[in-house]
Amino acid sequence: MEKPPFRQNQNCGDWELKERLGMGGFAHVYLYQHRETNEKLAVKMCRLELTPRNKDRWSREIQIMKKLNHINVVTARDVPEEVTHISLNDLPLLAMEYCSRGDLRKMLSKPENCCGLKESEVLSLINDVGSGIQYLHKNKIIHRDLKPENIVLQDISGKLVHKIIDLGYAKDLDQGSLCTSFVGTLQYLAPELFENKPYTVTVDYWSFGTMLFECSCGFRPFLHNLQPVQWASKVRNKGPKDIMAVEELNGEVKFSTQLPYPNNLSRTLLKPMEALLQLMLNWDPVQRGGRVSPESKKPLCFEVLEQILSMKVVHILNMTTAQVHSFQLTADENLHSLQKRIEAETKIDVANQELLQETGVSLDPRKPAAQCVLDGVRGWDSYIVYLFDKSITTYSGPFSARQLSDKVHTIVQDAKKQLPLVVLKKIWGEAVSYICGLKEDYSRLFQGQRAAMLSLLRYNTNLTRCKNNMFGFSQQLKAKLDFFKSSIQYDLEKYSDQMHYGISSEKMLKAWQENEERAAAFAQVAEVNHLDDEILALHSEIVELQRSPYARRQGDKMEQLEEKAIELYKQLKMKCKTPETDMSTDSTEMVKAIIQTVQNQDKVLKDLYTHLSKILISKQKIIDLFPRIEKTLENIKDADTTVMQMQIKRQREFWHLLKIACAQNSSRSSMAASPESSTMLQVSQWSQSAQPVSSPHPLTSLPGPNDSDAAPRLLQENQRYLSQLTSLMQEAADEQSKSIVDQDWSWTKYETLTDKLKKRNA
Repeated sequence: MEKPPFRQNQNCGDWELKERLGMGGFAHVYLYQHRETNEKLAVKMCRLELTPRNKDRWSREIQIMKKLNHINVVTARDVPEEVTHISLNDLPLLAMEYCSRGDLRKMLSKPENCCGLKESEVLSLINDVGSGIQYLHKNKIIHRDLKPENIVLQDISGKLVHKIIDLGYAKDLDQGSLCTSFVGTLQYLAPELFENKPYTVTVDYWSFGTMLFECSCGFRPFLHNLQPVQWASKVRNKGPKDIMAVEELNGEVKFSTQLPYPNNLSRTLLKPMEALLQLMLNWDPVQRGGRVSPESKKPLCFEVLEQILSMKVVHILNMTTAQVHSFQLTADENLHSLQKRIEAETKIDVANQELLQETGVSLDPRKPAAQCVLDGVRGWDSYIVYLFDKSITTYSGPFSARQLSDKVHTIVQDAKKQLPLVVLKKIWGEAVSYICGLKEDYSRLFQGQRAAMLSLLRYNTNLTRCKNNMFGFSQQLKAKLDFFKSSIQYDLEKYSDQMHYGISSEKMLKAWQENEERAAAFAQVAEVNHLDDEILALHSEIVELQRSPYARRQGDKMEQLEEKAIELYKQLKMKCKTPETDMSTDSTEMVKAIIQTVQNQDKVLKDLYTHLSKILISKQKIIDLFPRIEKTLENIKDADTTVMQMQIKRQREFWHLLKIACAQNSSRSSMAASPESSTMLQVSQWSQSAQPVSSPHPLTSLPGPNDSDAAPRLLQENQRYLSQLTSLMQEAADEQSKSIVDQDWSWTKYETLTDKLKKRNA
């Protein structure tokens, strides 16, 4: 019984039909999603009325898909039981993982990619598709129909992954290593295939090379406006290293061994890419791909491919000239070696180079140069390091301008010249690429300005930390000076009072007075208000820089002009699809968009560099402040140390006086107990000077010879007080390193102890 036709809104149990993803030569692909789990499947359904040959192709694709398992080859899935009934014939359905990012053709068709994909995208394609092809060949499978439509993209953990699909034309080598039974998509086919000659795995090299060239430059390598049957005879005799052929207006075919400009590849990648394409686009199928290595069992083309992917390349944007420099790193190259190479190209001395990452962090000179190569990140458009010249703060150029292609330069010179639409399509594509490039150039320079701002903020954070540190030490010194001043004044006053009783030292008094003067001079050292005012003013400058409108992207006008150019290009492409292919038009509107974009870029770059100069000037102010703060901090610490030393010295002098006083009292007590010990009294009359003049001599108050109990007791008490004084002296010495806050206790203790001595003697 014949099944009813497939309906677009047909659901299958819990599986809901979402959309038709594509339509091939004899099959449709639909997207189904499970209502509960949200799982998505791409279901490929064969159309009716297939020839036996195509039925065989269909069955072979399913067999091949089910036995493959590789991240860069689309994975076959089991067909849900509820979905099986949608089949319109007796051929089985093919369920595959759904790749949500579309195919490579969709990516190449974007106007901004009309001169090739970004370098990071090209390298990702080389890695993924190259890996997938090698996997197929290892499993003895030739794809035979590699083209952008058969490369789909999937987002896996934030990374874009390419997957090979549509193995309907694939040939299992177990069925014979040479085949003569295929006609596929001609534009990407190797010559031996569309000429119906025997072929091997090298047909996939040609298709892959053709795709790589198109992804790098935006068009196919050999007379891209013609069908293979038209260009084959013209290209057949190309040189073995020719990778491109273009036909001039006079009909002459020109060959080249190099990739054409414009493209988005860096200097370091151009030569290796050209070497890879020369191997893959060799007309001779035997020579194509190069020799097979006896060690790795891989053809030379895949060894070159792996060398490209293993290259460690540092991309440096010179902010003084707006030029990008790329350097391939050698094994274990250090940063100084890289800087010497940078110096040779940029003429910026190593000592004046500042290399900033996007976060505003400087490269660490102790680490290898590879610190600025991120694992898994390839391409100068993905990650770049910003170079600044520390010897200048105002960048005035000359700035490196994006180069116009020869074709675009022609229409700029004569915008009103009428040209055929098919010719203008390529020229306008390059014009769109140029305008998009101008916007991207500004975006990169803005990121450099942002890196400079982040660096400034880091410096400002360090400045604040240093300022707080300096302020803390300053306040501590001021507190010590205040205490030292009041303490020494108190000591001088007390010393002056007791001088009337007999103890004096002119040398010590002079030293104390000099210390008082030195302490007064240190007050100026502790004064940091002038630096504090400068730092606060600088903080205000930085806040204003952050608030400035030029701290944000100013590329809105360029984006509008980019959209305008893209719309003009789309309109031209639509006209090219009309039957009247001989139509012509001028380029007035496109040239107008080019000129306006250039003028706008000049304006925003002028504003950007003005703002950048302010950032760099503020940063230089901070750099200049650091040694001043360091010197001030050093002076404060020296003053602090000196004040502590003066205080310690003064304490020692004071305790020396106190010790003398105690010794005198002890000697007198000993004399009272033993008259023959009176010869030990060697010091001035402290006990006499300690009493008022009208008081009786203290010796008259001592116990007499018959007072046997009083003398030993008095001697014992005096010895105890002397022991306490000695202990206090040791405690004072220990506490000098901790604080001088309680220095005025010394005179109080001194007076208390001497009072006790006097009372006991009395």
